[in-house]
Amino acid sequence: MAKEVISTKLIQDAKQIIETARENAVRSVDFCRVQMYWKLGKRIFEEEQHGKKRADYGAYIVKSLAEKLEAEYGRGFGIRQIERARQFFLLYPIASAVRTQLNWSQYKMLIAISDPEKREYYELEAVNNSWNGRELERQINSQLYERLLLSNDKESVLAVARKERIPETPQEVIKDPMILEFVGLKMNSAFYETDLEGAIISHITDFLLELGKGFSFVARQKRIMLEDDEFFIDLVLYNRLLRCFVVIEIKTSKITHQDIGQLQMYVNYHDRIEKLPDENPTIGILLCAGKNDTAVKMTLPEDNKTILASEYKLYLPTTEQLVGEINEAKELVKKSKRIKK
Repeated sequence: MAKEVISTKLIQDAKQIIETARENAVRSVDFCRVQMYWKLGKRIFEEEQHGKKRADYGAYIVKSLAEKLEAEYGRGFGIRQIERARQFFLLYPIASAVRTQLNWSQYKMLIAISDPEKREYYELEAVNNSWNGRELERQINSQLYERLLLSNDKESVLAVARKERIPETPQEVIKDPMILEFVGLKMNSAFYETDLEGAIISHITDFLLELGKGFSFVARQKRIMLEDDEFFIDLVLYNRLLRCFVVIEIKTSKITHQDIGQLQMYVNYHDRIEKLPDENPTIGILLCAGKNDTAVKMTLPEDNKTILASEYKLYLPTTEQLVGEINEAKELVKKSKRIKK
């Protein structure tokens, strides 16, 4: 009797069933852990309400309970974790508001954020974009929320995260500066634009995450012919939210007005040759090591809405460094507005 061969489709389906079941099991265990800490926090809060009216009574309960639980169940129930459980309930007192998509490690990061609107932003974006713990930690550490506030008001940033509106302008999506520490290059070593481009392609998932919402990869070193002249565009992406092409030119030095002119040519090419009638105008991004904002503005038309210059950083700055740069940028914006008046 000839040996029977089962179909490839059956094998693939069986593997998918097993993988899905395993993922659901892990997710279920993770959420059970979240619920456990929420219930612990609720019970501690109830004990405080029925206990002595001393200001330090809550701290006493946490310390005493942690000593008992840690001795029996291990360090997952030490004083820091029990205090987090209490804080978790205080920040999320409604059980149905606790999101099944987030695990306890992610909630620990959210609990540490004191600003409620900032916390809500990261919570919503973690759910909307299916960020894992590593991705959420990176976005918090790179001050994503603050960088978006440089060119957007708080209400519009939160409205997009709440899915109350779709981004309408490049400034709502593109960040400045961009943090590219994942490419593994060092600022103090000499490298060419092709090196940075290659490193970005090697880490394209991280790069698209850093760029923002709705980006997909289209081409690298896209060749275009203008009569007998040949040109190569570093990167071409597409943004489904803005419904337009995004052309990126990489410069490892401070940008010049010639760089801006070159990018403008690539943007014009896509608008006149590639863009469909129902799509929006192409966006051009100069990803550069440094820029003179005044020179950029003087080179471009006053009503420019499609050419952006964004500095990149090859390291993850400290919170203090980013806050300092953000405040400096805000002051420059204020000065520019005063000059216009």
